[in-house]
Amino acid sequence: MIDKLEYLIALSTERHFGRAAERLGITQPTLSAGIRQLEERLGTTLVNRGSRFRGLTEEGERALAWARRITDDVRTMREEIRTVKRGLSGHLRIGAVPTSLAIVSRLTAPFHLRHDNVTFDVTSQTASEIIAAISNFEIDVGLTYLDDERLKKLDTRALYDERYCLVTRRDSVFHDRQQVTWEEVASLKLGLLSPSMQNRQILNRHLGAGGRRFETVMESNSMIALLSQTRLAGIATVMPHRSAALLGLAEPLVAIPITGPDVSYRIGLVTARRELRPPIVAAFWEETQEIDSI
Repeated sequence: MIDKLEYLIALSTERHFGRAAERLGITQPTLSAGIRQLEERLGTTLVNRGSRFRGLTEEGERALAWARRITDDVRTMREEIRTVKRGLSGHLRIGAVPTSLAIVSRLTAPFHLRHDNVTFDVTSQTASEIIAAISNFEIDVGLTYLDDERLKKLDTRALYDERYCLVTRRDSVFHDRQQVTWEEVASLKLGLLSPSMQNRQILNRHLGAGGRRFETVMESNSMIALLSQTRLAGIATVMPHRSAALLGLAEPLVAIPITGPDVSYRIGLVTARRELRPPIVAAFWEETQEIDSI
């Protein structure tokens, strides 16, 4: 039964029988037969079929929600038993907004030193994707902005405040300044994160304050891509000051704090609210400290 539920989850994710079968490491006929058996067991049609996958039925969507909960509970049970037998081990799935990716190692590195049988899967996601992935049990922990009404149904834990700096070349305007204002930054040609990113929406509010116009010549979902463009093409970008410090910007790049006003946004961990967390998630949640205190 658990295998069949995992078939349904994979099919809903891939939305294609062939790709779902490949993801599971089984043949397409085995996948199709497994879904049929699940439908027979539940006494209803779960998948809209045709010449190709057409989505889940209303009953299929309900079954999918239960499938995610049940398979996550089974995973938690297995981890509990394995932990009793040989200590904490397993695979922790972390989703992080792009501006916090450089910070993740400040959490995972000390945790791995204490628990060397734990491995990590870290992916870059938008705030919306993190919330959806946690709700669907596709990741275990998220690192995202806490000023978000959608987090009310999740557990949250603050880690640090995100403040911003201008990153530019040493041969550019403002390169020798101790600090700059948002108005001055808005006068430059900029490379910024994609509009779907919460960080970009924050920057839009401050760069465009009072109806002020600003120009972006590059948008990306990767801070590394923006830094490379800044280094080679002579544009400028805005990034969290802490991330710039951890990345260790090399010549000819410099980071200049942005003030006027000095703004900050709280970043923290989020995870699903449940009575019993998987052991690896519970340990990570309890053992990670606020970044400012590390």
